Amino acid sequence: MTRKISFINYKGGVGKTSLIVNTAAALAKLGQRVLLFDLDTQSNASIWLLRLERWNKINSTGEGAILSIFDPGQKHIRDLVIKDVVEDKNGEKVLPGLDLVPTTFNLVDLEAEYEGDPKRPPYYLFQQQLDEIEDDYDFILFDCPPNILKAAQCGVFSSHEIYLPVNPDALSLIGFTLLVEKLHKFHDISASFRSSGMGTPAQVQGLIFNSIKANVDIEVPKMRMQLRLNQFRTAKRIAPGAKIFNAQVRDATVVRRAVTLGLPVILVGQETAEIDTVANDYRQLAAEIIEQGEAL
Repeated sequence: MTRKISFINYKGGVGKTSLIVNTAAALAKLGQRVLLFDLDTQSNASIWLLRLERWNKINSTGEGAILSIFDPGQKHIRDLVIKDVVEDKNGEKVLPGLDLVPTTFNLVDLEAEYEGDPKRPPYYLFQQQLDEIEDDYDFILFDCPPNILKAAQCGVFSSHEIYLPVNPDALSLIGFTLLVEKLHKFHDISASFRSSGMGTPAQVQGLIFNSIKANVDIEVPKMRMQLRLNQFRTAKRIAPGAKIFNAQVRDATVVRRAVTLGLPVILVGQETAEIDTVANDYRQLAAEIIEQGEAL
């Protein structure tokens, strides 16, 4: 069964895109078939994996971007998938198994201008089209913006699981709390559009500490996050098995270098001690996500 996972936190700036791009790449390296949806109007995942030259061609026309399934509504998700998206500077495919559905800045029009049919909200149309291709993948990952507006709703409605990238700070804890509140409101609103085959609405299954700076003690923030997680679990507002992942991702300059190269960290040139360390963080996280699925 395809696992569909939204990466989201109500706090921005937690390194969500770097986490999802590199986790997707690590899963593909493990032989998983992965489709990454960029649902964030900032388009960071799309620009990263396509590089500016390829992304600009999509951005200039809007053709091939996710908004086109809603406006003008003549495309389907299956038409937008960029197979084996990662290429080297010579245009050679270098990471088989990682596909992308890109976005551009015009996705903001989904929030500001798109009206559509109230009886067929965007998340319902999105899920219907996703049904056509989801069996082609082991994992479908949604890079969601830090809110639960229309674009994020597409990912959340379609997902089985929700993971929160968090930093060791108070704002991440606040973002976690807000997200859980907003999730329940959205699930209530969207309940009538769910089919029996979709299963139960996605709940928070895990928190992932990300972009941890050197010499920063995360034990106290981790303890506070665990306390809040326990409270939500007791109140049955998150998944019964929700946890803080053992795998943690360190902050590193190689992540920023990877963005400029248009490559995931695991493909960045000659391995140095730093690259190897951070790449292993992502490998361990990917392995733990696979293991988490076995317990669901």
